Amino acid sequence: MQNRIAYLVSRYPAISHTFILREVLALRRRGFEIHTASINPPDRPSDQLTQEEREEAANTFCIKKAGPWRLLSAHLRAAFTSPVRYASGMRHAMRLGGMDPRSALYHFFYFVEAVALGDWMKRNRLEHVHVHFATPAATVALLAGYACGIEFSMTVHGPDEFYEVNHFHLTEKLHRARFVCAIGRYCRSQLMKLSPATDWSKFEISPLGVDPDVFRPMPRMQNAQEFQLICVGRLVSAKGQAILMQAMGLMRDDRQHVRLTLVGDGPDRAALEQMAADLKIADLVHFAGAVNQDHIRRLYQQADAFVLPSFAEGIPVVLMEAMSMGIPCISTAITGIPELISSGTEGILVQPSDPVLLAEAINLLQKSPALAARIAYQGRAKVCHDYNLETNVDRLAEIFDRRLNGTRQPALRAKVTA
Repeated sequence: MQNRIAYLVSRYPAISHTFILREVLALRRRGFEIHTASINPPDRPSDQLTQEEREEAANTFCIKKAGPWRLLSAHLRAAFTSPVRYASGMRHAMRLGGMDPRSALYHFFYFVEAVALGDWMKRNRLEHVHVHFATPAATVALLAGYACGIEFSMTVHGPDEFYEVNHFHLTEKLHRARFVCAIGRYCRSQLMKLSPATDWSKFEISPLGVDPDVFRPMPRMQNAQEFQLICVGRLVSAKGQAILMQAMGLMRDDRQHVRLTLVGDGPDRAALEQMAADLKIADLVHFAGAVNQDHIRRLYQQADAFVLPSFAEGIPVVLMEAMSMGIPCISTAITGIPELISSGTEGILVQPSDPVLLAEAINLLQKSPALAARIAYQGRAKVCHDYNLETNVDRLAEIFDRRLNGTRQPALRAKVTA
């Protein structure tokens, strides 16, 4: 049985990739020998990582920290042992880079990283690498296939890959991959749109998940005078935090007592802080910054509602976390989110980009405790049933086993009560 697999991530460990760490650990509990490789080092110094993250970082091959001698040695071995294949990898890198000098340079670096990845895999007797996201890390895996003869698979999340199909060479990656996991039906539909029907059989639905025993309902640290909102995500335009700021301004004008905690960091932080000042809501908005998984549950515990007003998403894990903790959620009716939330049942979905509709949805939850409680209960039930980490890793393990070994094992369904 081939249960020795490499995992390649653009940056590992990372706060935004915690779900990958959970997946890796869960696969190891099922007997898989997962070796992790990362293009970049962790996103925080060692003393800011959790204990699990420190252990993962210590055992992860970081390509950019390999050093020039190790990279040179990998290329010399590849060039002398398989010169035709090595040349093929270089040729494909040049083709993907095209005529643009900047793109060509980037793809040269991807080729350098690809050979280092292939060399590391061969020295560890690994034949298959799985990549999360069809972005540059998957380009490295694609080139490693050409240059070193390894095979790869991907988990595609979207939607970024679907907006820049040519930039990410998505069609070629889908064709060359042994199989592709889509995190939901919307995601799979976009893969089908980009591929001939002859490739559709390689697409699997493999949802992400959270552990409902870890993200479980806890007594709320509530303030009867104020309605506490939380929004978790990188501070980037795609997450729509500016719309949430505008909604906060509308609610302040209506003298509604609402406070917001923004968890995450990113390039939009300064602009959002200025917007809060301009809207005269700076005293109502707390920028918590990036927060480790060790502390995120305490912030969830303080919230009366979770709001994610995104313009572009896959199926957000942060929504699963909040729903699992029994927090009523408000988000937008886009891409894969309706697979997780049926509006009015497991949460409230509004049309994106409209601060008035968002403010109305927040006001509805604030003024209707019974509705909020019902949504919270049904949201947790949905996560326990369809987005339970243990159940969905069972499904992923079965996919790996079937696709790599040609066998099929029945997946076990975890039993968690809502």
